[in-house]
Amino acid sequence: MTPDSPKKVLLVALGGNALIKKGQKGTLSEQFANLREPMQQIARLSRQYRLIITHGNGPQVGDLLLRQEALPELSHHPLEILVAQTQGWLGYMIESTLDGELTRLGVDLKSSLVSLLSYVVVDENDSAFKNPTKPIGPVLTPEQVKRADYPVTQTAKGPRRVVASPKPITIVEKREIKTLIRNGFIVICCGGGGIPVVREGRGFAGVDAVIDKDLASAKLAEDVGVDIFCIATDVPGLALDYGTPKERFLDEVSKKEAYDYLKTGQFPPGSMGPKVEACIKVLENGGQRTFICSTDEITKALDQKAGTHFSL
Repeated sequence: MTPDSPKKVLLVALGGNALIKKGQKGTLSEQFANLREPMQQIARLSRQYRLIITHGNGPQVGDLLLRQEALPELSHHPLEILVAQTQGWLGYMIESTLDGELTRLGVDLKSSLVSLLSYVVVDENDSAFKNPTKPIGPVLTPEQVKRADYPVTQTAKGPRRVVASPKPITIVEKREIKTLIRNGFIVICCGGGGIPVVREGRGFAGVDAVIDKDLASAKLAEDVGVDIFCIATDVPGLALDYGTPKERFLDEVSKKEAYDYLKTGQFPPGSMGPKVEACIKVLENGGQRTFICSTDEITKALDQKAGTHFSL
């Protein structure tokens, strides 16, 4: 990149689970502490890139569900409202932590940070509404599984609640996001995969679902034109035979290899599957580079010294 050339657009998709380390309770102080490392890296990268940050919300929206289920006397909110709440919750945490790191480094931004409430259009006839697959909330105890009056699935970390996760069709605020990054803003958007809505005449209506954050981020990358797409999560990258004695992480993977591994069940639908699909979609739609890495190794992965990198 020459001094006069425009900065490339880097999208960093932070996993909701990456904000809560293994063995932690997920307190706010823990989540703030866990954000410091990725935000330090993103603050430094702001000198080189135009930045978009998206984030997951699985543990956080699950926490809100557990709270309202524990207090039946309170009015219960549908998932669309809980997703909107977590966009504000996590948007504030990310923005305030990043702002502190930018100030500490003395980074002089042309503009500033903005957290944007984001709608994502889905199809009301999506088959996902009949087959919930998206894990949210904490790992459940055997007793909680027995009492559960909602669908539960076994994940790599243990049994978790699952909800409908329809495919994203388009990001409603894509023009606004494009304008903001063009004008030098760091944009935090599509939190928790975005607020799921369906078209209703000329307007939109919310639906009870959670959109996968990585697939929504890939759709955003397509809609606004992202050059580099990074999924930062709580593991170093893609692993074959994850959680077994034969576990091994991949440095590189081609589209064909990735789909072959998907077919053999190496990357489950509720965890790594959507991340793989998202990285491939971004490349197919004009992205230059895509990779999955740990939240602690974003900068190293950009230098191709960490993470799993994709090719067509």
